[in-house]
Parts: sequence; structure tokens; C-alpha cells
Amino acid sequence: MLTDEGPRVVSVSQIFERLSAEFRYAALHDPLTGLPNRRQLEESGATSIEGSVDITRIAVLYIDLDGFKAINDTFGHQAGDEILIGFADRLRHLVRPTDLLARLGGDEFAVLLVDVDEAQLLAIADRVVLGASVPFVCDGHLLHVSASVGIAMAGDVAAERELSRLDVLLRHADGAMLKAKQAGKRQVARLDGHGEAAPIVRNALIRRRLPKAFETLSFTLHYQPQMDLSSGDCSAVEALLRWTDPVLGAVSPAEFIPIMELSGDIHRIGQRVINEACAQARVWLDAGTPRRIAVNVSPLQLAARTIVPELVSALHRHAVPAHLIEVEITEGAAITDLPRAIGQLQQLREAGISIALDDYGTGFSSLALLRSLPLTTVKIDKTFVDNIDSSPSDALLVGGIIDTAHAIGLTVTAEGVERQSQLQLLRDLRCDTVQGYLISRPVAPEDLPQRCSVSSSTTLRAVPLDPKGRIESS
Repeated sequence: MLTDEGPRVVSVSQIFERLSAEFRYAALHDPLTGLPNRRQLEESGATSIEGSVDITRIAVLYIDLDGFKAINDTFGHQAGDEILIGFADRLRHLVRPTDLLARLGGDEFAVLLVDVDEAQLLAIADRVVLGASVPFVCDGHLLHVSASVGIAMAGDVAAERELSRLDVLLRHADGAMLKAKQAGKRQVARLDGHGEAAPIVRNALIRRRLPKAFETLSFTLHYQPQMDLSSGDCSAVEALLRWTDPVLGAVSPAEFIPIMELSGDIHRIGQRVINEACAQARVWLDAGTPRRIAVNVSPLQLAARTIVPELVSALHRHAVPAHLIEVEITEGAAITDLPRAIGQLQQLREAGISIALDDYGTGFSSLALLRSLPLTTVKIDKTFVDNIDSSPSDALLVGGIIDTAHAIGLTVTAEGVERQSQLQLLRDLRCDTVQGYLISRPVAPEDLPQRCSVSSSTTLRAVPLDPKGRIESS
């Protein structure tokens, strides 16, 4: 065996002992930063907690870098790695020698502190926030990130039979970190004891389960039919993302989509949805039952300027005609950066893809917005449709939206139709298409009906119209 002093004879057992030690070190440490990894945190953390004299003086910091993904996307992964290495080095000098610092993965770090009081914990957390705010120098560039820090003390959380004390602390600190991000980032947050913990801790658990969902392909697309009111045809559907987790059960998109937007996973899932929707469009086309599929797009996908190449590439990959795909954006997505949104949406229109403005009326709606965006369709939000069969003012409002959209050449879809009386009124108001539970719930592609049939068991109320077909006010 060669050593610094030259060759020497060693036993086979010594070689295996050395290899074993090297493999164990590699198994317990992050290869990029050299910090302990999650496994080492769990092993050493459990020992530290068990040996603690006062359990209430144990705490956890959960640290996530803000703006890290933007640097990765702009300057490349090498710059991102340099920031992670530099930040890890800063953390070593910001925490106490007795604290256990670990990199959990990505741009997430955790610190286990034993024998610490609240004042000390807050002081360390503040130092981490300040330390992250100092620019990093990478290849001659000054790169700026910040840190959101969540804190949890053992006295804040109740023990849980299914989880170790460290896991409970990590989960609460992760939830507190999300609270810090939602409050504006670059700060320290802590969950209070007045009911705040439950939803935020659930969000933290969702966030921790998302990597496994991507790994196991747990996301599926269901499709909700849109019925053409003039023909009864159901040749258009909306693709809706579904996730059922072994631990959490069915998780609502209203829960996991905002978390994906915070973590940056929205780009990965968005690309997957586009590809799967195009693949499904191809299947229906080959079967002789073509359907147009509407795909929801996040404001962050528009902001990243990736939606156009991703969609065009998926259409070419699956040989799908562009008219079989529709992009749905919300008002917030369009208003965040209107000029950029208009440019990208115009490119999609030029490629033959239709554009729908979803949830119309829930944001800063205006006729100017409808005229400025290159739209083909307006979707009236469910909240406006809910009471149109019992509230003349709501019916007048919906009728006005339909007339306005038609006047500028747009088609109209009403969402959330659940009663026969709503359906009949929307037909009288000359709405183009409808969707909702009365027509069909979102279903797997093989369960979609070819033609929509709606039961007529409910008695329809006559709607008084003026000579121009508008609702008469009472």
C-alpha cells in the first residue's frame, strides 16, 4: 500500500476497515459541501436529544435560500454549487461549535441546537439571515440571495407517537420557514400556538412529500368535459392535476400548487402536464375521437418565458395539431407582467394554440384587459354562476359578461354549473360552453363520455327576456 512515507505492507483487514470508514463518511455527508446530510442529522440528532438534560432547551433551525433557483437558471449550476459551498462555509461560522449543522438537499439546511434558550436561538437565526444577505462572488459576478429561516423549540411542539422528536421539530421548523417565505422572505418565523401550526405544518409535510411524488410518478391528469350548449358535444376538456399520496391521501391542487410555486417545482410539473396532455390528445386523435385539451399555466411559467418552446416542442413530439391544445391563464398571471404575457401569448396564438382567460371576474377584470390580451375564450368564475338562477342581479352581470365577450369576438365558458336551472339560464343568455358537476366531474381519460347528457328531472324556471334577448330586471 502506498502512503506519504512510501510503500508499506498492511493487512487485508486494515484495507477493509479504511474502506468501510470512507464509505460510512460518504454515506453520512453531503458530497458538495462536506456537511453532514439528513441521515447523519437523524443519527447524531437522536443521540443528542436522548442525552439532553432539559428537553425544552432543544431547538431546530430550518433554512431555505430565497432566489437560488433564479441564479441556477440564469448563471448555471456551477454558480449555484459555488453559492451552496460558500453558504455552507458561512453557516459553519454562524452557528455554535456544539450545534449540528446539516444540508438536507437542494438549497435547504437545518441546524439542531441543544442546550439553547429562546434569546440565543433568535440571535443565531438572525445571524443566518444577515449572513446570507452578503453577496456571493462567482466568476466576477456579485450574486444576491437571501435566507428564510423557520425556528422551532421542543417546548413549542407536542410529541407524536408516529414521529421521532427530531422529525416533529423539523416539520414544525419547516412550516415556520414557509411562513417566513409567505411573509416576504429574508426573515425568521415561528409558528404560534393558537391554531396556526396545523395548516402550515401540513404545508410543510406536503412540501417534504413532493420529491417522493415526483420520484414515484404519483401525479395524474383527470379531464373535465366542457359541453357545447348548441350541440351537446363534449369534444373539449380541461386537464386537471391530481395527486394521491400514501401518507397524505388525496391532496388538493389548491394546497400543492402554491407550494410548488414557492419551491420552483411548478416548472417541472408544468412541463410534465404539457407533455402528458399532448400525448393524450394524440391517443384520442388516433382513436377517431379528437378532443381539445385546456392546460392551466402558472404565472411563474409565463414569467420564465419557457411556455412557448415547451408547448411547441410537445406538439411536434406527439404530432398533435395546435388547435387541439388551449392554454388557460388566470387574470393574475396576465397582470403580473402584462407586456411579457402579451408577447408570449401572441406567439402561442400565431402557432395556432387558443388562449382562455380563467376565473374571469375574481381579479382586476376590465374590458381593457380583454381587449389587450390575444384571447379566444373567457371563462366565467364559478362564484358568478352559483346564484344566477336565484339572483336577478347576478344573472344580469353574467349576461353582461357574455354580451361583452361576444362583442369583441370571444367565446364564453361558464364554470361550476351544478343545477339544471343554471344550465337553462346560461343557454338563454347564449353562453357558448359550460362545465361543472352537472355535466361531469373530472375523470380519468378512459371514463370520458363522447356526448354529454344531462338529466332533465329538475324543473326549469322560465327566465324573462327583453326583445334583444337580455334578462329583464325586476
